[in-house]
Amino acid sequence: MHCEQLTRLAARNFYYPIAGLPREQKRAMCAVYAFSRGADDIADEPGIPDRGARFAEYRRLLASAYEGEPGNEVFTALADAVKRFHVPRSVLEEIVDGAEQDLTVTRYATFADLSAYCHKVASAVGLACIEIFGYSDPAARGYAETLGIGMQLTNILRDVGEDAGRGRFYLPADELARFGVTEEDLVAGRVTGPFRALMQFQTARARDYFRRSDALFPLLTRKARFCPLAIRGMYRGILVRIERRGYDVFSRRISLSTPAKVACVVGAWFRAWTV
Repeated sequence: MHCEQLTRLAARNFYYPIAGLPREQKRAMCAVYAFSRGADDIADEPGIPDRGARFAEYRRLLASAYEGEPGNEVFTALADAVKRFHVPRSVLEEIVDGAEQDLTVTRYATFADLSAYCHKVASAVGLACIEIFGYSDPAARGYAETLGIGMQLTNILRDVGEDAGRGRFYLPADELARFGVTEEDLVAGRVTGPFRALMQFQTARARDYFRRSDALFPLLTRKARFCPLAIRGMYRGILVRIERRGYDVFSRRISLSTPAKVACVVGAWFRAWTV
């Protein structure tokens, strides 16, 4: 119940699709979200002392969930989820690794470096989720990784200004240089011609990852595939809104309205029976 309440309040983009899953799958998905959110909060929430020690404790709690001795409500729910759906411990450890990486790595030299980070913080979540959804072919794991990278790239594009304010610059340094955009431009929120060209390039890249993830959905169990379809639809919608705003991601945070989210869920529900 705690994980479901947290997901409903803090992750509406996820909760709408998750809410339509069968009960046990919904509970497991909320547990994975709450676990992932907890790791992010250790890295991002202000005023947390000794974040390294907090991450060490988080890893201990994760181990306890797999050893049958969970330490709090989130990890009790997670213990049930990983046992019921056989979620590999390694992918959840990667999620923690990615969140902790934010404490020490604030820049990425190349896209190869960035995609390795995206794998930890997003693709690993997808790899956990497809165990809950169920799938018919091991190839689903590769497509889930692809979808995760597309989603994380979308997050990075939406949050360029917010991240720059924290001293984090996720867009690859070599690509910033290629388009003539500086870190100072990002901190100042300058929507220049070069910045728009950079963002156009990045949104096209994210869309390509979404396109390549098409092969995932026929491999998932039919009763669950609408959930990732709806989530992908929402992230595609964010890309559209970034473009419509002329790539101004600085003046206010781009998000979907409630009717737009509901439309994504309804559309995904119908599409799930045709893919």
